[in-house]
Amino acid sequence: MDFPELVRLVTEGDAGEAEAWTRRALQDGAEPGEILERGLIAAMDGVGRLYSAGEIYVPEMLVAARAMKTCLAVLQPLLAQGDHSSRGKVVIGTVKGDIHDIGKNIVGIMLEGSGFEVVDLGVDVSPQAFAEAVVEHRPDIVGLSALLTTTMPVMRTVISALEEFGVRETVKVMVGGAPLTDEYAREIGADAYASDAALASERARELVSAV
Repeated sequence: MDFPELVRLVTEGDAGEAEAWTRRALQDGAEPGEILERGLIAAMDGVGRLYSAGEIYVPEMLVAARAMKTCLAVLQPLLAQGDHSSRGKVVIGTVKGDIHDIGKNIVGIMLEGSGFEVVDLGVDVSPQAFAEAVVEHRPDIVGLSALLTTTMPVMRTVISALEEFGVRETVKVMVGGAPLTDEYAREIGADAYASDAALASERARELVSAV
């Protein structure tokens, strides 16, 4: 199987050809998990590196992500039937009082492209809702997003809610958003900070591998 070709198609955002390649590969006997790992995840890892290096920007990342999700839609029913396991589960959301979701959505796409199962709670999510989601979904990571300086303190409240629900020790907390810093993340007790979607994917992998 010419997996570099699939990587190229996804990276260039050619959703139609990437989907066709995926269907042909399955017909030829390729394993869904192998297509995911050597094709889609490899492509999005590369896209993340290009973005971090400033060689591509958000529009190119979104086009590549669309191609990845097109292929992933073909693979998901087959992956569910097989024994392929995800890298982990992540619950993400924009905190209470903040309705910005573009950054959060890109992070979710990058995490899916890296092999994570993503539960997106949406925007304006209360601390209690985050805690309840952790109880329900038992994720490895909770990702908190805030774009407004006025909503940054809610992240600390979310962490307090996780403690009150008795689940803080079961999950890693990753935070991100334009006004945040690594120092602020440490100050509120988060486990990791990511300044962009590519770094969020990298940090998530580090967090689950450290468990």
